[in-house]
Amino acid sequence: MLKSYIAFDVETTGLNPLENEIIEIGALKVRDGKVAERFMEFIRPTVSISPAITSLTGITNEMVSDARPRCQVVSDFLDFCEEDVLIGHNVSFDYSFMKCSAALDNLPFEKMGIDTLKIAQKVHKELSSKSLGSLCDYYHIENKSAHRAYHDALATAKLYQTLAHYFEEKEPKIFKPMQLTYKVKKPQPATPKQIAFLENLIRKRHAQIDWNPDTISRSEASRLIDELLKG
Repeated sequence: MLKSYIAFDVETTGLNPLENEIIEIGALKVRDGKVAERFMEFIRPTVSISPAITSLTGITNEMVSDARPRCQVVSDFLDFCEEDVLIGHNVSFDYSFMKCSAALDNLPFEKMGIDTLKIAQKVHKELSSKSLGSLCDYYHIENKSAHRAYHDALATAKLYQTLAHYFEEKEPKIFKPMQLTYKVKKPQPATPKQIAFLENLIRKRHAQIDWNPDTISRSEASRLIDELLKG
């Protein structure tokens, strides 16, 4: 069992790291098996948090309105991580968002990681659900605020320690840190058709939107078009 590592979790505005944003980072730095430091911070997104995300996480637009921007929070989190191994539940999801967020400021984020979800899939094939909540229920691990980043990170650290206690000796391979990988794809520029349609919508709706037709990406144009059509 690792005695020093970072357990972390992020809450986001959606599931796509190329289109959606991190709104909260929660992490704990473990040294010699004990929590040495904590990282808990909101990030002010560039778009509104949807009712569905608020319903899931409890995070409202008001809660993030005074938060620092992504570039500042992510930079501080990268410093917090140092050279530690990252531990997460479905860690590739959280890593992909951190990787994309860091890449926006040309910051490297190459890490080794351990995934408690993959461990559970190997050692608990009998369980119908390997979600963090289901595994915490199974092992009677208290999570006072599920779907909030720090509390999920803390629950993940406890789950890792529990799984290692019971299974690492039998299954040492699945407990070894692996190189985390995610290829950040370069955003595709918006098409002339998208830009023309967006300009027309903005004019018809008299919308006040800060955007640049020369730099807007295809996915960002699609998002703005969807918002204007819904509104």
